[in-house]
Amino acid sequence: MDTLGLVESRSIAAGVNLADGMVKVAQVELVRAGTICSGRYFICLGGDRQAVQTAVSHAEQSGSALAGSYVISGVSPQVLAVLKKSVQPGTPGALGVVECRTVSAGIAAADAAVKRSGISLLRLVTGQGINGKSYFVFSGDVASVQEAADAAKTALGRHLIESAVIARPDASVVRALTSGVR
Repeated sequence: MDTLGLVESRSIAAGVNLADGMVKVAQVELVRAGTICSGRYFICLGGDRQAVQTAVSHAEQSGSALAGSYVISGVSPQVLAVLKKSVQPGTPGALGVVECRTVSAGIAAADAAVKRSGISLLRLVTGQGINGKSYFVFSGDVASVQEAADAAKTALGRHLIESAVIARPDASVVRALTSGVR
């Protein structure tokens, strides 16, 4: 799987219908789909670029109200790992947190941050329990974390809520951000 397609529907019923149509119109794998806060439905699918682009275009041309849609080619293995919740954090020199208005924009920004700088993506929280927003947490040396945060800000544009870079974070803060239910 080298490409991710992300679609965020403003309606749950429409989102379920879109997910079904997207997997039928192209040879893609449904990686994740489900409700998120604010009554939205999030769809994440993977496959080769052409198939994913076809599926996302299907959603975009459906007439359904979308909160976001993205096609991410050459998706970072770190993004796939955090989507599957299989990351164990070490002790970072610096910690970055980026908060986003939508889930789809947050995943796209996390991918941009990882590709731009030598950071480790630690966690990606997608929508549930935070009113449909998302945030991601990453670590590395201070310069790399700052560079990644800047790349995420650029990728997010108007979808950025806030970002923070914390030099030498306390271990309890790292544990609180990287473990838990989500």
